[in-house]
Amino acid sequence: MIKEAKDSTLYVVATPIGNLRDISLRALDILRSVDVVVAEDTRVCSKLLGHFGIDARVIASHEHNESRSAEGIVKLLAGGKSVALTTDAGTPAISDPGSEVVARARQEGFAVVPIPGASALTTALSVCGQRLSRVMFCGFLPAKAGDRIKALQELAGVPATLVFYEAPHRVLKSVEDMAQILGADRCILIGRELTKLHEETHVCVLGEARAWLKNLPGRIRGEFVLVVERGEVVEAGGIEEGERVLALLMRELPLKRAVTLAAEVSGERKNALYRRALELAGETDSQ
Repeated sequence: MIKEAKDSTLYVVATPIGNLRDISLRALDILRSVDVVVAEDTRVCSKLLGHFGIDARVIASHEHNESRSAEGIVKLLAGGKSVALTTDAGTPAISDPGSEVVARARQEGFAVVPIPGASALTTALSVCGQRLSRVMFCGFLPAKAGDRIKALQELAGVPATLVFYEAPHRVLKSVEDMAQILGADRCILIGRELTKLHEETHVCVLGEARAWLKNLPGRIRGEFVLVVERGEVVEAGGIEEGERVLALLMRELPLKRAVTLAAEVSGERKNALYRRALELAGETDSQ
């Protein structure tokens, strides 16, 4: 077999996001011929390599050790070794570790070669049925309610199709907040377990997304990709916007903290929002 990988070269190799047959022939050539394969999880990578009969030296580089492992990878490249950088599923550095390794290799003058393949981002976009003249990849939303509200508020007026990744334990709250802030009438594609045995894709408006997810037991499992259609430019600020954000935050946070964040997000006066918060709290207590 002709040696495919070149010395002192870092190959950024996309691996399947579910279906193992989605790996490319070129990726297999590289994985077979490099000196070292770098994995996010060596156990996951070893299963992939074993499936294709590849016997390779595998080392770990993940979010908790990427800075340290990047130094080791650069030393391997400096020693003339060829290295394949992989992640557990999909393309490295797309909401996964890898960007620091790539940056360090480039800084030291080594060749960095992409080996394209599966990506949950492009997989979901290809079946959303929306015009994709402008797309914004937003990755994972913040886990904390206040930070998530603020992030969505900043995206509300962006004239682009928005793509999010989301974990199963947060997806209900995320789509609910999206409906409130981005607009309940905007269309969303929900992609679940893409390319895997129990793959589902569903298109609806944001106002119906939460109900669809809760409709079938076991549906809130696996990894999600959410594609929200392009919205209109929205002017920020104003008491109506402040009250909407305030009501959302009060579901998750103490009153004072909710008021502070709502004022910061909307630009509305804190005193006015505090008075409204007391009114909302009184209405809740009386119910």
